[in-house]
Amino acid sequence: MRTKARSTRRFQFLTAYASASEGRNGKADGILFTCSAFGPAIDAVKEKSSTPVLRPNEAAFDIALDRGANLALLVSFEPSAATLESELHEMAIARGKSIKVTTVFAAGALDALKRGDAEAHDRIVAEVASGMGHADAVILGQFSLARARAAVERKCQVPIVTTPRSAVEGLKRMILRRDLEPEAG
Repeated sequence: MRTKARSTRRFQFLTAYASASEGRNGKADGILFTCSAFGPAIDAVKEKSSTPVLRPNEAAFDIALDRGANLALLVSFEPSAATLESELHEMAIARGKSIKVTTVFAAGALDALKRGDAEAHDRIVAEVASGMGHADAVILGQFSLARARAAVERKCQVPIVTTPRSAVEGLKRMILRRDLEPEAG
């Protein structure tokens, strides 16, 4: 429990620091955290921040939920699978939607990437994705998996959702909505 509180305090500090950074209006326009392992800490600061804050998978999950109820989630870091799947189910419940999630671990892909073999990484991810069966969308669940998108698209005939692109587009939408809101006063 102490580690969770410490993580939340660290994210509060990072959010305050980033919020005070230079942007168009003298502060950051938005904050995108990129590690899915810290979802609860990010949510804790998100609620209290006047600066738009986005979890790394939030926008990708929104897009996938818009695509349908039969979703495939592919991860290369196995310990993240349960957390990501839980987050996806929670978002579906918040929408009043029932979903089926097939989560698959691309064993060896992250190790290949760590040793500098990006081609092997992409090949492993694409092979695993091709065996996932039919889905309304395939979510590449970590930022590091986005590089394999083209290889996965060659193997799968369903929409492929990556977290980095979705997150940047989602944060842009959040900033635009904020900018269009009338000022309280």
